[in-house]
Amino acid sequence: MLYRNFATQEELDAQYNLYNTVPDVTVYSDFYAAETDKVLAELKHTLNVPYGPTLDEHVDVYPADADGPAPVLLYIHGGYWRARTSGEFGFVARGPVSEGVATVSVNYSLCPKVKLAEIVRQVRASVAWAYENAESFGGDRDRIHVAGHSAGGHLAATLLMTDWPGDYGLPRDIIKSATCISGLFDLGPFPYTFMQPQLQFTWEEVRLYSPLFHIPKEAPPLLLAYGGEEPEEMKRQSDEFLAAWKESGLSGGRMVLDGKNHYDVIDGFLDAESELCSAILGRIRAA
Repeated sequence: MLYRNFATQEELDAQYNLYNTVPDVTVYSDFYAAETDKVLAELKHTLNVPYGPTLDEHVDVYPADADGPAPVLLYIHGGYWRARTSGEFGFVARGPVSEGVATVSVNYSLCPKVKLAEIVRQVRASVAWAYENAESFGGDRDRIHVAGHSAGGHLAATLLMTDWPGDYGLPRDIIKSATCISGLFDLGPFPYTFMQPQLQFTWEEVRLYSPLFHIPKEAPPLLLAYGGEEPEEMKRQSDEFLAAWKESGLSGGRMVLDGKNHYDVIDGFLDAESELCSAILGRIRAA
């Protein structure tokens, strides 16, 4: 077997080639773009704010109209670590900002331009930037929350593995809650898939950056969400991670969004009262 009970690349690709799980993936890309254009026309924003030394290290900031410093939600986009940019996901700010939550869409370099370790470093640097610069956009650095989708869900989980005091000199509890949507927590299958020529994952990276095998001793509340129409492997990745998380005595929950596939599972960010967004906002308010 290559991985678990999968004997061939074709079997793994059937689960992880998400383009083939919907009739036309461009429908969702077009939807993201159209909704982001609306958000840019309606909400205050500052695009391409640097958080690190390379050109790819920038964020798009959507401040909130709030009485006093606002909680901050960092959103990490998906794309299997090899595609997409923060600018395509401005629409995720609509729901949170409408409820007084400043939203920051994080950009990062992609494989194969950089290795996975560099992507993880960049995303961690974006959290440090938000902590140090929250006041500049009306945010509260003591109320930082993170959410990510797909590869972004994986990257959000790696933030929970971080030694913030030891590596950054920042509070251990810098992140107050995390939401991983359709995340990937065991990287073991990816070197065997059609994506490997672009990802170029090494087995050392698989070992170091699979959150399933690095459950922290302390962590904020975690929400794992996925669509009911997603491939079974996508569901299993979240279910197995949640089981390990809770077995370690950490706080976590699961949300299955019925009727949603891997691409429209995040459209709930458009509406503060949606099942997904209301759950995230509830955790932000409770922190």
